[in-house]
Amino acid sequence: MENKSGRREMIRIIQIGIRCIAFFIIILGFSVVGAENEFKDTPYFTGMPSFKIIEGTDQEFGDYRFFNGKSCTTIEGKKYYRAYTLKEGAKQSSDLQISRNYSNSIRSMRGTIVFEGECSGADCAENCGGRMMIGKVTKGGNELWIEVAPFNAGNDYYLTLVVKEAMKQDVTASDMFDALNREGHVALYINFDTGKSAIKQESRPIIDQIAEMLKANPGLAISVEGHTDNVGNSKSNKTLSVERAKAVVAAIAAQGVDSKRLSASGHGQDKPIADNKTEEGRAKNRRVELVKR
Repeated sequence: MENKSGRREMIRIIQIGIRCIAFFIIILGFSVVGAENEFKDTPYFTGMPSFKIIEGTDQEFGDYRFFNGKSCTTIEGKKYYRAYTLKEGAKQSSDLQISRNYSNSIRSMRGTIVFEGECSGADCAENCGGRMMIGKVTKGGNELWIEVAPFNAGNDYYLTLVVKEAMKQDVTASDMFDALNREGHVALYINFDTGKSAIKQESRPIIDQIAEMLKANPGLAISVEGHTDNVGNSKSNKTLSVERAKAVVAAIAAQGVDSKRLSASGHGQDKPIADNKTEEGRAKNRRVELVKR
Protein backbone atom coordinates (compact mmCIF):
# COMPACT_ATOMS: atom_id res chain seq x y z
CA MET A 1 0.00 0.00 0.00
CA GLU A 2 2.82 2.34 0.87
CA ASN A 3 4.48 1.67 -2.49
CA LYS A 4 1.24 2.37 -4.36
CA SER A 5 0.62 5.50 -2.29
CA GLY A 6 4.18 6.67 -2.96
CA ARG A 7 3.83 6.10 -6.70
CA ARG A 8 0.54 8.04 -6.76
CA GLU A 9 2.18 10.93 -4.92
CA MET A 10 5.09 10.86 -7.37
CA ILE A 11 2.68 10.88 -10.33
CA ARG A 12 0.78 13.80 -8.78
CA ILE A 13 4.01 15.76 -8.36
CA ILE A 14 5.03 15.02 -11.95
CA GLN A 15 1.60 16.14 -13.22
CA ILE A 16 1.87 19.37 -11.27
CA GLY A 17 5.35 19.90 -12.72
CA ILE A 18 4.09 19.31 -16.26
CA ARG A 19 1.26 21.78 -15.74
CA CYS A 20 3.72 24.37 -14.43
CA ILE A 21 6.03 23.90 -17.41
CA ALA A 22 3.07 24.17 -19.81
CA PHE A 23 1.93 27.35 -18.05
CA PHE A 24 5.34 28.98 -18.36
CA ILE A 25 5.56 27.99 -22.05
CA ILE A 26 2.20 29.67 -22.69
CA ILE A 27 3.29 32.80 -20.78
CA LEU A 28 6.57 32.88 -22.69
CA GLY A 29 4.67 32.55 -25.95
CA PHE A 30 2.49 35.53 -25.09
CA SER A 31 5.61 37.50 -24.15
CA VAL A 32 7.24 36.77 -27.50
CA VAL A 33 4.09 37.77 -29.40
CA GLY A 34 3.85 40.92 -27.32
CA ALA A 35 7.49 41.79 -28.09
CA GLU A 36 6.91 41.30 -31.81
CA ASN A 37 3.84 43.55 -31.76
CA GLU A 38 5.25 46.21 -29.44
CA PHE A 39 6.26 48.56 -32.23
CA LYS A 40 4.12 49.79 -35.09
CA ASP A 41 5.18 51.50 -38.32
CA THR A 42 5.70 55.25 -38.27
CA PRO A 43 2.97 57.60 -39.49
CA TYR A 44 3.13 58.15 -43.26
CA PHE A 45 5.78 55.47 -43.92
CA THR A 46 5.43 51.71 -43.40
CA GLY A 47 8.06 49.00 -43.38
CA MET A 48 8.66 46.80 -46.41
CA PRO A 49 6.44 43.66 -46.35
CA SER A 50 9.32 41.22 -45.96
CA PHE A 51 10.75 43.04 -42.93
CA LYS A 52 9.78 43.22 -39.27
CA ILE A 53 10.48 45.84 -36.61
CA ILE A 54 12.99 44.81 -33.95
CA GLU A 55 13.59 48.18 -32.28
CA GLY A 56 11.91 51.56 -32.14
CA THR A 57 11.50 54.81 -30.23
CA ASP A 58 9.05 57.73 -30.44
CA GLN A 59 9.90 61.19 -29.12
CA GLU A 60 7.32 63.95 -28.78
CA PHE A 61 10.05 66.48 -29.59
CA GLY A 62 13.58 65.80 -30.74
CA ASP A 63 16.07 66.69 -33.44
CA TYR A 64 18.04 64.82 -36.08
CA ARG A 65 20.81 65.73 -38.52
CA PHE A 66 19.89 64.81 -42.10
CA PHE A 67 22.72 64.60 -44.65
CA ASN A 68 22.09 66.86 -47.66
CA GLY A 69 25.00 65.79 -49.84
CA LYS A 70 27.52 68.26 -48.43
CA SER A 71 26.69 68.82 -44.78
CA CYS A 72 23.76 68.19 -42.46
CA THR A 73 20.44 69.95 -41.95
CA THR A 74 19.12 69.76 -38.38
CA ILE A 75 15.36 69.26 -38.20
CA GLU A 76 13.30 69.49 -35.01
CA GLY A 77 9.89 68.00 -34.35
CA LYS A 78 8.20 64.74 -33.45
CA LYS A 79 10.82 62.05 -33.99
CA TYR A 80 10.35 58.38 -34.88
CA TYR A 81 13.03 55.70 -35.16
CA ARG A 82 12.58 52.11 -36.35
CA ALA A 83 15.05 49.27 -36.98
CA TYR A 84 13.87 46.64 -39.47
CA THR A 85 15.27 43.18 -40.13
CA LEU A 86 14.41 40.61 -42.78
CA LYS A 87 11.74 38.09 -41.72
CA GLU A 88 12.82 34.47 -41.47
CA GLY A 89 12.48 32.74 -44.83
CA ALA A 90 11.77 35.99 -46.70
CA LYS A 91 13.54 36.82 -49.96
CA GLN A 92 16.53 39.07 -49.39
CA SER A 93 16.52 42.63 -50.75
CA SER A 94 19.53 44.68 -51.77
CA ASP A 95 20.53 47.98 -50.19
CA LEU A 96 19.56 49.66 -53.46
CA GLN A 97 16.10 48.04 -53.46
CA ILE A 98 15.39 49.27 -49.95
CA SER A 99 16.59 52.79 -50.71
CA ARG A 100 14.69 52.94 -54.02
CA ASN A 101 11.47 51.68 -52.41
CA TYR A 102 11.35 54.72 -50.14
CA SER A 103 12.60 57.26 -52.70
CA ASN A 104 9.79 56.15 -55.04
CA SER A 105 7.33 56.60 -52.19
CA ILE A 106 8.62 60.14 -51.59
CA ARG A 107 8.24 61.01 -55.28
CA SER A 108 4.71 59.58 -55.38
CA MET A 109 3.85 62.00 -52.55
CA ARG A 110 5.31 64.86 -54.65
CA GLY A 111 8.23 65.19 -52.27
CA THR A 112 11.92 65.90 -52.85
CA ILE A 113 14.90 63.55 -52.67
CA VAL A 114 17.50 65.51 -50.72
CA PHE A 115 20.21 62.84 -51.08
CA GLU A 116 20.42 59.28 -52.36
CA GLY A 117 23.63 57.32 -52.68
CA GLU A 118 26.77 56.36 -50.78
CA CYS A 119 27.55 58.64 -47.85
CA SER A 120 31.16 59.03 -46.73
CA GLY A 121 33.15 61.49 -44.64
CA ALA A 122 30.14 63.26 -43.12
CA ASP A 123 30.76 63.16 -39.36
CA CYS A 124 27.52 65.05 -38.75
CA ALA A 125 25.41 62.19 -40.18
CA GLU A 126 24.70 59.38 -37.71
CA ASN A 127 24.49 56.58 -40.29
CA CYS A 128 27.05 57.80 -42.80
CA GLY A 129 29.32 55.07 -44.16
CA GLY A 130 27.04 53.31 -46.59
CA ARG A 131 24.01 53.81 -48.80
CA MET A 132 21.51 56.37 -47.57
CA MET A 133 18.31 58.00 -48.79
CA ILE A 134 17.14 61.35 -47.43
CA GLY A 135 13.79 62.78 -48.51
CA LYS A 136 11.31 65.44 -47.49
CA VAL A 137 7.64 65.93 -48.27
CA THR A 138 4.82 68.19 -47.11
CA LYS A 139 1.79 66.33 -45.81
CA GLY A 140 -1.19 67.62 -43.85
CA GLY A 141 0.45 70.98 -43.16
CA ASN A 142 3.61 69.33 -41.81
CA GLU A 143 7.04 68.89 -43.36
CA LEU A 144 8.27 65.31 -43.13
CA TRP A 145 11.98 64.48 -43.23
CA ILE A 146 12.97 60.83 -43.59
CA GLU A 147 16.27 58.95 -43.60
CA VAL A 148 16.53 55.32 -44.70
CA ALA A 149 19.89 53.62 -44.11
CA PRO A 150 20.12 49.98 -45.31
CA PHE A 151 23.03 47.78 -44.21
CA ASN A 152 24.13 44.18 -43.78
CA ALA A 153 23.73 43.48 -47.52
CA GLY A 154 20.03 44.30 -47.50
CA ASN A 155 19.12 42.24 -44.44
CA ASP A 156 18.52 45.27 -42.21
CA TYR A 157 17.77 48.97 -42.37
CA TYR A 158 17.15 51.96 -40.11
CA LEU A 159 14.33 54.44 -40.70
CA THR A 160 14.27 57.84 -38.99
CA LEU A 161 11.36 60.23 -39.46
CA VAL A 162 10.98 63.77 -38.09
CA VAL A 163 7.64 65.52 -38.47
CA LYS A 164 8.36 69.23 -38.56
CA GLU A 165 5.31 71.39 -38.04
CA ALA A 166 4.76 74.09 -40.63
CA MET A 167 5.70 77.57 -39.43
CA LYS A 168 2.78 78.95 -37.47
CA GLN A 169 2.13 82.46 -36.30
CA ASP A 170 -0.22 83.77 -33.64
CA VAL A 171 -0.92 87.35 -34.59
CA THR A 172 -3.77 89.70 -33.69
CA ALA A 173 -5.34 92.63 -35.51
CA SER A 174 -3.87 95.07 -32.99
CA ASP A 175 -0.38 93.52 -33.37
CA MET A 176 -0.49 94.02 -37.13
CA PHE A 177 -1.85 97.56 -36.87
CA ASP A 178 0.88 98.54 -34.39
CA ALA A 179 3.59 97.07 -36.67
CA LEU A 180 2.23 98.89 -39.72
CA ASN A 181 2.21 102.21 -37.86
CA ARG A 182 5.67 101.58 -36.38
CA GLU A 183 7.54 100.07 -39.36
CA GLY A 184 5.23 100.46 -42.33
CA HIS A 185 5.08 96.70 -42.99
CA VAL A 186 4.56 93.36 -41.27
CA ALA A 187 5.65 89.86 -42.36
CA LEU A 188 3.06 87.09 -42.10
CA TYR A 189 3.53 83.35 -42.49
CA ILE A 190 0.47 82.21 -44.37
CA ASN A 191 0.68 78.58 -45.46
CA PHE A 192 -0.31 77.53 -48.98
CA ASP A 193 -0.56 74.21 -50.76
CA THR A 194 2.88 73.34 -52.16
CA GLY A 195 3.49 75.14 -55.47
CA LYS A 196 -0.05 76.57 -55.43
CA SER A 197 -1.93 79.66 -54.26
CA ALA A 198 -4.62 77.86 -52.23
CA ILE A 199 -4.53 79.09 -48.62
CA LYS A 200 -4.36 76.26 -46.09
CA GLN A 201 -7.11 76.03 -43.50
CA GLU A 202 -4.71 76.52 -40.58
CA SER A 203 -3.85 80.00 -41.89
CA ARG A 204 -7.47 81.21 -42.07
CA PRO A 205 -7.26 82.80 -38.59
CA ILE A 206 -4.56 85.16 -39.92
CA ILE A 207 -6.86 86.22 -42.76
CA ASP A 208 -9.62 86.82 -40.18
CA GLN A 209 -7.31 89.09 -38.17
CA ILE A 210 -6.28 91.09 -41.26
CA ALA A 211 -9.96 91.67 -42.11
CA GLU A 212 -10.71 92.64 -38.50
CA MET A 213 -7.83 95.15 -38.53
CA LEU A 214 -9.06 96.77 -41.75
CA LYS A 215 -12.66 96.95 -40.57
CA ALA A 216 -11.57 98.60 -37.32
CA ASN A 217 -9.45 101.15 -39.24
CA PRO A 218 -11.48 102.23 -42.30
CA GLY A 219 -8.89 104.78 -43.40
CA LEU A 220 -6.15 102.15 -43.75
CA ALA A 221 -5.14 100.81 -47.18
CA ILE A 222 -2.54 98.10 -47.69
CA SER A 223 -0.51 96.36 -50.35
CA VAL A 224 -0.27 92.58 -50.03
CA GLU A 225 3.15 91.40 -51.29
CA GLY A 226 4.13 87.78 -51.87
CA HIS A 227 7.65 86.38 -51.41
CA THR A 228 9.21 82.94 -51.99
CA ASP A 229 12.49 81.16 -51.27
CA ASN A 230 15.00 80.48 -54.04
CA VAL A 231 14.00 76.88 -54.70
CA GLY A 232 12.93 76.39 -58.31
CA ASN A 233 12.79 78.74 -61.24
CA SER A 234 13.01 82.50 -60.63
CA LYS A 235 10.29 83.30 -63.16
CA SER A 236 7.85 80.72 -61.81
CA ASN A 237 8.56 81.88 -58.24
CA LYS A 238 7.64 85.42 -59.25
CA THR A 239 4.39 84.22 -60.78
CA LEU A 240 3.60 82.11 -57.73
CA SER A 241 4.22 85.01 -55.34
CA VAL A 242 1.82 87.22 -57.32
CA GLU A 243 -0.88 84.53 -57.35
CA ARG A 244 -0.54 84.00 -53.62
CA ALA A 245 -0.80 87.74 -52.92
CA LYS A 246 -3.95 87.85 -55.07
CA ALA A 247 -5.39 84.89 -53.15
CA VAL A 248 -4.87 86.73 -49.85
CA VAL A 249 -6.50 89.89 -51.24
CA ALA A 250 -9.48 87.87 -52.47
CA ALA A 251 -9.84 86.15 -49.07
CA ILE A 252 -9.80 89.52 -47.26
CA ALA A 253 -12.29 91.10 -49.69
CA ALA A 254 -14.58 88.09 -49.23
CA GLN A 255 -15.00 89.17 -45.60
CA GLY A 256 -16.49 92.50 -46.59
CA VAL A 257 -13.41 94.72 -46.95
CA ASP A 258 -13.53 97.10 -49.92
CA SER A 259 -11.13 95.76 -52.56
CA LYS A 260 -10.15 99.37 -53.43
CA ARG A 261 -8.23 99.44 -50.16
CA LEU A 262 -6.19 96.41 -51.25
CA SER A 263 -3.58 95.77 -53.90
CA ALA A 264 -1.50 92.67 -54.70
CA SER A 265 2.05 92.24 -55.97
CA GLY A 266 4.78 89.62 -55.88
CA HIS A 267 8.56 89.74 -55.66
CA GLY A 268 9.35 86.04 -55.94
CA GLN A 269 12.79 85.28 -54.52
CA ASP A 270 14.21 88.77 -55.06
CA LYS A 271 13.82 90.11 -51.51
CA PRO A 272 14.99 87.49 -49.00
CA ILE A 273 15.11 88.35 -45.30
CA ALA A 274 17.11 85.24 -44.30
CA ASP A 275 19.75 82.91 -45.71
CA ASN A 276 18.34 80.67 -48.46
CA LYS A 277 21.15 78.18 -47.82
CA THR A 278 19.37 76.79 -44.75
CA GLU A 279 15.92 75.24 -44.38
CA GLU A 280 15.11 77.67 -41.58
CA GLY A 281 16.10 80.62 -43.74
CA ARG A 282 14.01 79.44 -46.67
CA ALA A 283 11.00 79.03 -44.37
CA LYS A 284 11.34 82.66 -43.26
CA ASN A 285 11.61 83.86 -46.85
CA ARG A 286 8.33 82.15 -47.82
CA ARG A 287 6.11 84.92 -46.51
CA VAL A 288 3.40 87.47 -47.27
CA GLU A 289 3.98 91.06 -46.26
CA LEU A 290 1.40 93.74 -45.60
CA VAL A 291 2.70 97.18 -46.56
CA LYS A 292 0.96 100.38 -45.50
CA ARG A 293 0.00 102.54 -48.48
